[in-house]
Amino acid sequence: MKILILNGPNLNLLGTREPEIYGTVSMEEELKALGKEFTHHEIQYYQSNVEGEIINRIQQDDFDALIINPGAFTHYSYAIADCLKNLSKPKIEVHISNIYQREEFRQKSVTAAYTDGVLSGLGLKGYRLAILSLK
Repeated sequence: MKILILNGPNLNLLGTREPEIYGTVSMEEELKALGKEFTHHEIQYYQSNVEGEIINRIQQDDFDALIINPGAFTHYSYAIADCLKNLSKPKIEVHISNIYQREEFRQKSVTAAYTDGVLSGLGLKGYRLAILSLK
């Protein structure tokens, strides 16, 4: 199975960005660990700070399942929500922090309604659990 892990804005800073919230492991380190564990899957990775680039990447349609952490776009990107709505493949939304324990504006996801499930607050383990849920 080809799985696309897609991260939104500021998630390129994992490992150094607010380590008390997001931890000290970089996404590159996490991807290496996932690659070692899930050798029977092809894991692709894409990160962008630009909303349109995220939509364009999803629309390339060269994967079997999507794991998406839209970052701050979670809370207001109806454009990404519309894109997910039109994607008829398995999709899991992941949030490293528990969005329900954060600021009020972060507690609403406009994208979650168009995914098959949401993992929130489990740290980087959320990506692993998302992959397991796709089996």
